[in-house]
Amino acid sequence: MWRRVSSLTQFVSPTKSSSILNQPAYTLKIWESFTTQLPNLEKGGISFKDRIPFITFVLGGPGSGKGTQCEKIVETFGFKHLSAGDLLRQEIASESEYGSMILNTIKDGRIVPSEVTIKLIQKEMESSDNKKFLIDGFPRCEENRVAFEQIIGAEPNIVLFFDCPAEEMVKRVLNRNQGRVDDNMDTIKKRLEVFEELNLPVVNYYAEKGKLHKICALGTEDEIFEQVWPVFAACKQLIQ
Repeated sequence: MWRRVSSLTQFVSPTKSSSILNQPAYTLKIWESFTTQLPNLEKGGISFKDRIPFITFVLGGPGSGKGTQCEKIVETFGFKHLSAGDLLRQEIASESEYGSMILNTIKDGRIVPSEVTIKLIQKEMESSDNKKFLIDGFPRCEENRVAFEQIIGAEPNIVLFFDCPAEEMVKRVLNRNQGRVDDNMDTIKKRLEVFEELNLPVVNYYAEKGKLHKICALGTEDEIFEQVWPVFAACKQLIQ
């Protein structure tokens, strides 16, 4: 059984999850207030009428190429792409009080509370006519994973993990020049620390369940997609 999925420990120093995720009590109250402003969606499952959703989690460190490959999956297999990061950035762009709190969390390289991100994802899933979803960049920790299953009422059908050396991810992030507030050396190091400690247990969890497909994220976009294509081709009947 494959277990070790990344060599990130060669680049980042270990850190305690409690020190990364601790937030003042007043901040948590603001998060709770924010979630009450979202649509009142029932816990325990999404209403898809006669549609049974096909859910794919897309995992990988910052700069691993998830977004680029998601574009190719959408074009080839007709999935709806839901980027957790994009949904959070849209909330930031709204310039709401809650967007400001999300912005500060992302700047610090910390993980946004699960319920906030999940309800943004849930809103998009319920409003879509599609039944095939790529959920990109989520879950980012075990607590995210458990909360998703409880709120959405479903597990992913498959999980893609884009495995990329830390040094390559740093180079890609610093060179992509997208103007993102978290695309700087200090924040990228924090994000890699968070990924090493919190995301890899999620990757290993799905590996043990037989749902994980590890993709080597080195090479050209087309070379990487050559590894991705067979995963979905094998599920063709389920995703039609």
